[in-house]
Amino acid sequence: MRRLPVYLLLDTSGSMYGEPIEAVKNGVNVLLSALKSDPYALETAYLSIITFNSDVKQVVPLTEINSVVEPSLSAGGCTELGHALKTVSDCISNEVVKTSSEQKGDWKPMVFIMTDGEPTDDLSKGLTEFKKAKTGIVVACAAGAGANTDTLKKITENVVSLDSTDSESIKAFFKWVSASIASGSQKIEETGAQSNNLDELPPPPDEINIVV
Repeated sequence: MRRLPVYLLLDTSGSMYGEPIEAVKNGVNVLLSALKSDPYALETAYLSIITFNSDVKQVVPLTEINSVVEPSLSAGGCTELGHALKTVSDCISNEVVKTSSEQKGDWKPMVFIMTDGEPTDDLSKGLTEFKKAKTGIVVACAAGAGANTDTLKKITENVVSLDSTDSESIKAFFKWVSASIASGSQKIEETGAQSNNLDELPPPPDEINIVV
């Protein structure tokens, strides 16, 4: 079976302390509930969650949707986004099955990044490694006024923003991510092709702004 790998990179730095990290926890719960009730996602999607602050951790290795256990999340420390990009590229290299003469490999991974601030480490090294990884659509979300969309544009052309890191905005983002994963799974099942552009994903809700 060709899997659709999905990687979530979540900022859990100190600026996410309080309502934002609680909103992220709720958002992950909403996302998992939605995907576990979607037949296309259950058939095809596998999920990994990577958190980044002063440390970077793959808190959920690439796992079939029905078996994903909600991780424990807490906020504190700096924003090591460059390190996170290096980590996800390593995970993709180790976890995603490559196409060979004997078999068709997994689909190209969908990657969703959410951060509320500027990287506190050197973005360039991790970015170089990430660009080498064979990914499908990559979406970066600038959550709140502290996140620089120009920085995220270096990672992907698909950048969205939230005006606030309140619970409703973050919940809306995770609902949209779950809908995007479900529609990506459905497209693969029905057409044998992947979604590659933002306009092939479900329209984002009012809380999410597309950055052009």
